[in-house]
Amino acid sequence: MNAGALELVCPAGTPAALRAAVDAGADSVYCGFRDRTNARNYPGLNFDPDELVEGIAYAHDRGRKVLVAINTFPPAGDTGPWCLAVDRAAEAGADAVILADIGLLAYATRTHPSLRRHLSVQASAANAPSIRYYRDHFGVRRVVLPRVLSIEEVGALVADTGIETEVFAFGSVGPMSEGRCFLSSYLCGVSPTSEGACAPANHVSYVESDGRVLSKLGPVTLNAFAPGEPAAYPTPCKGRYVTHGRASYLFEEPVALNALAILPELRAAGVTALKIEGRQRSRAYVAQVVGAFRQALDALARGQSVEPHLSALRQEAEGGRETFGAYRKGWK
Repeated sequence: MNAGALELVCPAGTPAALRAAVDAGADSVYCGFRDRTNARNYPGLNFDPDELVEGIAYAHDRGRKVLVAINTFPPAGDTGPWCLAVDRAAEAGADAVILADIGLLAYATRTHPSLRRHLSVQASAANAPSIRYYRDHFGVRRVVLPRVLSIEEVGALVADTGIETEVFAFGSVGPMSEGRCFLSSYLCGVSPTSEGACAPANHVSYVESDGRVLSKLGPVTLNAFAPGEPAAYPTPCKGRYVTHGRASYLFEEPVALNALAILPELRAAGVTALKIEGRQRSRAYVAQVVGAFRQALDALARGQSVEPHLSALRQEAEGGRETFGAYRKGWK
C-alpha cells in the first residue's frame, strides 16, 4: 500500500468471505472467533482457531493483513474466553486485535506487548481525552471511530491525538452509541455487548396476519409488511413503531452509509483506514463492495475522480437508499 493511501479494511464472516475480500483488493480483513468474544456471534459465521490460521496464511501470502475482533465485554468473573481469544489471535499471527474492554486491553498489553492493538468502535471513544487515554495507557495504535462524527470533527481528532483513525465507509448507519445499545437485550434476554448477538436468529419469527407479514423479535412486533414489500430482518433500531397513530421508523430507516463520494474529504481529514461493514453478508456482497472501493481508491491515488464507481454500489445499498450519515450532518 502506498504511503498516504487510505487502507481498505474489509469484513470476513467466513473463510470464504476472507478469501473473497483479499481477492477483491482488501488491504486488511477483519474477522472474529466462533464464540461470544466478538460482536457478530451468529450461527454459521466466524472462525475456529484452525480456520483463522489458514485465513491469515492466505492473506499474508498475498501481502494483506488480518485483524481479529475481540470486541465484546466479558461479564465480571468470566474473562477466560476473552483472554483465550487474545492468546489464540497472537499465536495465529494476527496483525492486530480489535478490543473494547479495558481489562482485556490491559491483558493484551501485559501478555502480548508486541501484538498491535486497535480500539473497537464498541468502546465508543469519540473525543480526544478518551482516545488519548487508550493510546497512553494501553499503547492503542488505531481507533475505530463511532458513526456520529462529521468530517470536520474527525479531522480535529486526528490533529489532536496523532493516532491512526479508522472510519466506517459502507454499511449500516448505526443510530445507537456503539457498545451501549441494550434494546435487543430487553427483548431477548441476550446482551449484544457480552454475548455478541443483536436480535439473535432463534428469537426472530415472521407471522402472516390480515394479509400482511409481521416481523417479530421475541414477543414484540417490530414491523409489518404489505404483500410484495421486502421484509427486513427485525432489529429493534430498524423497526416501524406506531406513535400518535402513525407508523414510522423512529430510530433508523433502511438506508446504507456510503462514503465513496467523499473519499477525498476523508483523506484530507487525515483518516488512515476505511471500514466496510458486513460480516453477516455473503461473499458475493463482499466481493462486489470491496471491488468497487478498490477501484475508487486506486482512481483517487491516480488523481482521478471516484464518481464513476458509485453505480457499482447502489444495488448493495440497504433499502435501495444511501446517505453520508453524520459526515455531513446539518445538526450539532
